[in-house]
Amino acid sequence: MIYEFEVVGNIVGKQRPRINTYTYNVYTPNKTKDYEEYIQQNFKIKYPNHQLLEGRVSVEIIAYLEIPKSTSKKKYEEMLSGNISPTKKPDIDNIAKSILDALNKFVFKDDNQVTKLTVEKKYSEVEKVYIKIEEY
Repeated sequence: MIYEFEVVGNIVGKQRPRINTYTYNVYTPNKTKDYEEYIQQNFKIKYPNHQLLEGRVSVEIIAYLEIPKSTSKKKYEEMLSGNISPTKKPDIDNIAKSILDALNKFVFKDDNQVTKLTVEKKYSEVEKVYIKIEEY
């Protein structure tokens, strides 16, 4: 079984848990929660009757970050061709964490099923994330 989909919009890396200083409850920031729900919604739109994956899973993530507006034409072309890669936030591990957490118990039973993970950051004219999930 293979699932492939894109999530267009600002990419949000997983943020650190926060603590409410009055109640001492630990919570996930809203920005992270909202992004994880947005990933799930995009998946549901493309695969409304999906089945939960139960075997080992391979996940490929390509984060396309928007090219800064102030970039020269020469650099712009180099960025689009892949000769220059983004070295700005969000960090690649935080991108992977937010996506895997969104898919956990939703596309696959548990994230310990993920035995192969590929994450890459590239430049693009439109900010989006490409996600491919494959049971093998």
